[in-house]
Amino acid sequence: MKGWIKMNNNTIEMPVLALRGITIFPGMMMHFDVKRPRSVAALEEAMKRDQRLFLAAQKMAQVEEPDPASDLYMDGNVTKIKQMIKLPSGIVRVLAEGVSRGRMVETFDDEPFLYADIETPEADTIMEASPEKEALVGAALDVVDGFFAINPNFSKEASIAIHAAKEVGALADAIGFHLISAIENKQSILANQEPVSRLKLAIKILHSEIEIARLKNEINSQVKVNIDQNQKEYYLREQLKVIQSELGDVQEMMDEADEYDERAKKLNASKEVKEKLAKEIKRFRRISPSSAEGAVARNYIETLLEIPWKKKTKESLDIKKAQEILDRDHYGLEKLKERVIEHLAVRQLSKGTDSPILCLVGPPGTGKTSVAQSIAKALNRKYVRISLGGVRDEAEIRGHRRTYIGAMPGRLVSALRQADTANPLILLDELDKMSSDFRGDPGAAMLEVLDSEQNSKFRDHYVEVPVDLSDVLFIATANDVRTIPSPLLDRLEMIPIHSYTENEKLHIAKEYLVDKQLEKHGMTADQFKISDKALSTVINCYTKEAGVRNLERRLGELCRKAAKEVLMNNKKRVQVGENNLKKYLGIPLYRTSELPEAPQVGIARGLAWTSVGGDTLSIEVNVMDGKGQFEITGQIGDVMKESAKAAISYIRSKADELDVPDDFYKTKDIHIHIPEGAVPKDGPSAGITMATAMISALSGVPVCHEVAMTGEITLRGRVLPIGGLKEKLLAAKRLGIKKVLVPCDNERDVEKISKEITSGLEIVYVQSMDDVMPHALVKEGEEK
Repeated sequence: MKGWIKMNNNTIEMPVLALRGITIFPGMMMHFDVKRPRSVAALEEAMKRDQRLFLAAQKMAQVEEPDPASDLYMDGNVTKIKQMIKLPSGIVRVLAEGVSRGRMVETFDDEPFLYADIETPEADTIMEASPEKEALVGAALDVVDGFFAINPNFSKEASIAIHAAKEVGALADAIGFHLISAIENKQSILANQEPVSRLKLAIKILHSEIEIARLKNEINSQVKVNIDQNQKEYYLREQLKVIQSELGDVQEMMDEADEYDERAKKLNASKEVKEKLAKEIKRFRRISPSSAEGAVARNYIETLLEIPWKKKTKESLDIKKAQEILDRDHYGLEKLKERVIEHLAVRQLSKGTDSPILCLVGPPGTGKTSVAQSIAKALNRKYVRISLGGVRDEAEIRGHRRTYIGAMPGRLVSALRQADTANPLILLDELDKMSSDFRGDPGAAMLEVLDSEQNSKFRDHYVEVPVDLSDVLFIATANDVRTIPSPLLDRLEMIPIHSYTENEKLHIAKEYLVDKQLEKHGMTADQFKISDKALSTVINCYTKEAGVRNLERRLGELCRKAAKEVLMNNKKRVQVGENNLKKYLGIPLYRTSELPEAPQVGIARGLAWTSVGGDTLSIEVNVMDGKGQFEITGQIGDVMKESAKAAISYIRSKADELDVPDDFYKTKDIHIHIPEGAVPKDGPSAGITMATAMISALSGVPVCHEVAMTGEITLRGRVLPIGGLKEKLLAAKRLGIKKVLVPCDNERDVEKISKEITSGLEIVYVQSMDDVMPHALVKEGEEK
């Protein structure tokens, strides 16, 4: 390698580092990063010597390995390395200070780095103060101020550095370093060694920069004044069309719009809908198909085209056929079947009658959803189910406005699209499970849907045009009507579906469920048989429900066990009877309650309604010597606590007639307990039962063990009516009760209950506690 020597007074050998897009001037400090191996090697060599390095700018920044003869500017700057920091990924960050101008005279490329003979000029001569100097510097600073005036966001530090320059040459270098942007102009200033000429050149170039900036600002101002946002979008779209025409996308978009036009012409819809479609398709033609707005417009047009505005299926009005379908698919449910047949009869006689809005109310598993499917089949209507359980957002019903990202139509419009007909049967499942929060009340939105006077012009926020729901047959289902808002309840025709009796469950299992499970498990009737007694045992000992859902699961379990035996043991038939049922289903989950063998003091049998049907409630009362304290246990709700207090007040007012000590409320402690304390209990039907148990405990007269009762009590001893009577009578019959005391006002409800339930029960109607006592308490010497 050649020695690092000074050739003469103005020439010196030193390593060369090529800069991309950067020019440094004498007296200026600058940071830059180095990564190329040759550049790093030149930098390290300089640090070993006197920290001096020649920096030359590349003509083309993208060249990775520049040729000194053709790719580098010959004029550059001799710099002194002030700081060098090695960063991760092999990058070296350098702080360098320009020392003097230089020019490469001869380059050498036979080392790991480039080095050259650098010719350095004499230092700038200091120009003495004169009017010429003052005028030249003043002119330069005026141009600099003009530049900053037209570029107000430019760096303030640059202005300070330029105004700090005292000499003509230093001022030219500061202008070139801070304000000139083009690398060619920077290099022309760097190559000029005469200070006055250099400053004049800098002023000329800066004038050109100011003119360019002024023209840019004028153009931007004109654009802002003359072109509003819509024109700008139109201009950009026209540019996109030109680009896309080269790519072939515009023709595809036009074909899609033409297809929409053809479908819109064939659409059987109102004039308002067709006008809306035409407007949207026209707008769609002007939108880029690849843009987000194009996707929104496409989805909206397709939604309007897919809604069956006036497309209807022909409704079957054959009453006899409908009756056959309903009888074939469902056992019992006579009132519901009768209502559907009535609807068909009216439709047949009167055209254009509003469709009723039925609400099937009953416990889970009683077949509400499957009944709706059978009704759709009987009427020859398409069937669509909308699950409303847990819906809290009003937009689920009315749809989202198109201004929102991800907007979509509501569930009603989606159901019509799914059915592809304007007169389907839509099942609003679990209407009582809707709730509301900050996003709105979906129940309020359902008011318009379920009002026959309003739903002919239902407004969906997404569709924006009226949708006719008047031809839709709505059927709702609910477990408990108490959670349905009153205005919504007023629009519904309630049809109760009560709990099934044991006999009904037996018929349903034999005629429907067993065959369904056999088909589901790939078995035939010859391979699996179950006796009636076994079915009764499954109903009573392995399920405890109002409906038949768990019963169906148990029958499915039996079919699976039978299928395993058929395949593993090569059995031709599996016979399930009462004796081997335990082998397949295990230990019974529920045991049938048994009546006490004899009347007992302080224990009365009440009847209760639960979500899974009726149940019997044993109420126990203990009376102890004390100070008149009263306690009630067994997870009792507020209503039952109030009934107990009312019963005590009644007993105190009738103490003499009931043969109860007059001062019992002072000298006796009364404890009422209802077994199964972990189960919450509440309701207005246990009043007379608690009163009877307390009278028995206080008087010492036992309560007849074969009598059950239900009814609320007042302070004067009147017995008030109750609900859920069918389920309560079923529970009494299951237990083997002989006599049931029922409020007089419930006599009309008993008349509606089938003879199958009431047969074998002596139903006594009571109006007050005076009527209850003779039937409930065992008189001395009497056996009951």
